[in-house]
Amino acid sequence: LFAVLVALYEEPEKPNSALDFLKHHLRASAPENPEIEALRLEVAEMKEKYEAVLEENKKLKTKVTDY
Repeated sequence: LFAVLVALYEEPEKPNSALDFLKHHLRASAPENPEIEALRLEVAEMKEKYEAVLEENKKLKTKVTDY
């Protein structure tokens, strides 16, 4: 991190965004692929469905033990 900050300081043409400069030099600025974003949304939806199924499972187990 220190080396990247020094590189930013020594840059003759200062970038518009220091944060973007840091991300680029730390290899964290890979361009976002629309497919990746779609997969992230799908994962979030699946997590919600999973939680709903777990809750339903708990309720059904409670009903079964009551009988």
